[in-house]
Amino acid sequence: MAVIPLKRWIFAPDPDPATVAGLVQALGISPLLARLLGQRGISTPAAARDFFEPDLNKLVSPWLMCDMDLAVARVRRALDGGERILVLGDYDVDGITSVALVVSYLRPLADAPGTPDEASRLQPYIPDRHREGYGISMQAVDFAKANGFGLVIALDCGVKAVEQVAYAKLRGLDFVICDHHLPGDELPPAVAVLDPKRPDCDYPYPELSGCGVGFKLLQAFTEQLGLPLAPLYAQLDLVTVSIAADVVPVTGENRILAAHGLRRFNVTQAAAFAVPQPSALAAADTLDGPAPLAAPAAVPSADGLRPGLAALHELATPRPGPLSLSSLVFGFAPRINAAGRMGDAHRAVNMLLASTQQEARYTAEVVDHMNQERRLSDTRTTQEALALIAEDPEGATAPATVLYQAHWPQGVLGIVASRCLDQYYRPTVILTERDGLATGSARSVAGFDVHEVLEACAPLLRQFGGHKAAAGLALPVENVPAFRAQFMREVTARLPAGQLPVRPVDIDAELDFTQLTEEFLQQLSRLEPFGPGNPAPIFASRGVRAVPGSVRPVGQAGHLKIRLMQPERAPGVLLEGIGFGLGHYLPRLLENPDVDFNACYALEMNEFRGSRTLQLRLLDLHWE
Repeated sequence: MAVIPLKRWIFAPDPDPATVAGLVQALGISPLLARLLGQRGISTPAAARDFFEPDLNKLVSPWLMCDMDLAVARVRRALDGGERILVLGDYDVDGITSVALVVSYLRPLADAPGTPDEASRLQPYIPDRHREGYGISMQAVDFAKANGFGLVIALDCGVKAVEQVAYAKLRGLDFVICDHHLPGDELPPAVAVLDPKRPDCDYPYPELSGCGVGFKLLQAFTEQLGLPLAPLYAQLDLVTVSIAADVVPVTGENRILAAHGLRRFNVTQAAAFAVPQPSALAAADTLDGPAPLAAPAAVPSADGLRPGLAALHELATPRPGPLSLSSLVFGFAPRINAAGRMGDAHRAVNMLLASTQQEARYTAEVVDHMNQERRLSDTRTTQEALALIAEDPEGATAPATVLYQAHWPQGVLGIVASRCLDQYYRPTVILTERDGLATGSARSVAGFDVHEVLEACAPLLRQFGGHKAAAGLALPVENVPAFRAQFMREVTARLPAGQLPVRPVDIDAELDFTQLTEEFLQQLSRLEPFGPGNPAPIFASRGVRAVPGSVRPVGQAGHLKIRLMQPERAPGVLLEGIGFGLGHYLPRLLENPDVDFNACYALEMNEFRGSRTLQLRLLDLHWE
């Protein structure tokens, strides 16, 4: 029997009526749109205008980030002095896009025109997931030294690499670190450590992605040399992919970067950008040195995208219509990630650095093929994992999931943990065997700190790291049974009254079907881009019923297709609905066709074969 996951509907409180009225009067917007703004903490007309019109002129000054002056000085010295620079990043999307960002922007400044990529003074480096592990490795330091690099720019990693950077320093190798993870008690002895989460850093927006921190380094570099900003903003396609994939808040500076980056995906003329000029701060060049370098050339592309992302766009988004951050999360990010999970992440870097459409198409097809292999692998592993839970007499009611199979591929364990969590909403650990250790990934539910649980299990672990929602771990294989038992106990002890967690669904407002129109959906688009910190609005409607004969399953994954009406409140209004993963409601809908229910949903436009129809993307159904 299918498990029907319970969900708790949480209605957002109404904002102050005076705030809503003020926004309506000042901006000429609908009361409902004003209400949604108020619920997002936007209470003044000025804040609302900034929210509706993200402005690159309002990016935070990069010079507010601790060590920025040291970082820019060292990068400039390397470029002026003819040094070789190794650009190192993690093997996930954030790290890969970070490396592509810095290499593609700085290469034209480092090399003579026509220099082949392989002869460039700037070279990308992504650690091997299996041989080196996460971040800066001793192998990477040895590689840099052996190949004549004088400077390493580390991106999306490094803030905790104290031993590795100290080792590099002893070998005469300098590091500039651009990271966004929480630092430890001691910073590595790098020339500069750029991290807005440093406790001694006054940077006002700490939620940048790793690629975002790399962008701030390039922004400061560009300002100091007085270079035009257009080529820098041409790199926002990469920054936007990193923001989407790394699930950072789409607020503040991230919102500005993502909004302008999405335009590179969705407009056909790069000239559509209103590019601001360098601030007055750019004129304050405090470094002695040669005349300013020439500006790098913008990435050539007919649609504003670099060739690699344009080729990936063709493969990842077969449906027409504008792309959103969600499109990047589900279409682009898995393909870029697959290179690191299934083989060599440098292939994804090469795709993003490709200078011709032909090269880009070839590398994009290779990456896409690797993603197909990854999908087959994670589907098989997920099926095995869910079967193990179903076969366990206590599997459906256990407080947590801990599974170990020695043959499972390590590269998909995080995905499998997330899939199991989607099916059974509880803290989940998925483990495999590698080099005599059980290694794997942990994922957690909203509001539950899985890292704290791992700390309580530390005596059984060889190593672990991460944050509240996700972590990685390794332990001796013989410790797996004891770890599973202790993990279950520690989770149970932290659950309120021993109750299993229930998935929350945050609902912005209750609406009638008469309010759901294309005009209203157009109003909602002013709140985009959506993501963490600014989620797509979720609505609920009561007294809903299925149109007779409209209920049917879709696909093999338990989806639901339905046509909906609201007879009492909106007679005559019929709306299409799609419920991904809601197939478990089919029996109840078919057996009780005349019983009203409540529905919560996101409103969207479905485009199919040239036809556009308003659609409810159903998230849950409730019967009174």
